[in-house]
This record gives sequence, C-alpha cells and structure tokens, in this order.
Amino acid sequence: QVQLQESGPGLVKPSETLSLTCTVSGTSITRNYYYYNWIRQPPGKGLEWMGAIAADGSAYYSPSLKSRISISGDTSKNQFTLQLRSVTPEDTAVYFCARSLFLTTTGNRDDYRYWGQGTQVTVST
Repeated sequence: QVQLQESGPGLVKPSETLSLTCTVSGTSITRNYYYYNWIRQPPGKGLEWMGAIAADGSAYYSPSLKSRISISGDTSKNQFTLQLRSVTPEDTAVYFCARSLFLTTTGNRDDYRYWGQGTQVTVST
C-alpha cells in the first residue's frame, strides 16, 4: 500500500527557509506517470496546490510561489523535499504531500489518490 509521510520543523522564523520532506513507501517515486505534490492549507482557508515533481524529476510550481519554491527528489531514499524561501506568517499552514495520476494544480482533494497526514508549520518569531 502506498503511504506518504511528511517530516520537518514545526516552527520557522520569518525570512528563513521552510524545508519539509515527504517519505514515500509502498512504491517508487520514479514509477512513471505519477506526480508527487505539495499542498497546503492555511488556517480557515482551502487547499492550495504549491507544486509537484514527476517521476523523471521534472518540477512544476504554482505561479504565485515560483520565485520562492523548490521541489526535489532523492531516489535513493524514496523521498521528495519542499523548500520555501523567505517565509512570512502568511505561510503558516498545514502542509501535505500527496500523489496524483495527472499533473493537477487544483486544491480539490479528490484529484489526489494518496495523502500524507499533514504537518503543521508555523512561521513566527
């Protein structure tokens, strides 16, 4: 069974870089046709697609975050990582990793077959 698990610090200071890792089990991230996504949900708001990495390592980013975001994969550990630079309190959210069959930029939960449990990240001094 495919499982995803987010890990990383729960507290980040403004202007620093937020780094989260998603560990995938039950399948390989290099298996063709799947996309591994980062999605977040700020308090009181809906899901926001941030970006994705494909099986071949190609990365895709939300236009609103493109100047600050990087997503990369580590095939030896079957993990993919999110880095979000120059964070502000507006980046406070629950961060999820999720797998999709297609490259989808939506915040529609039904577009993603497998999800991690989510991890709370707070940006604060």
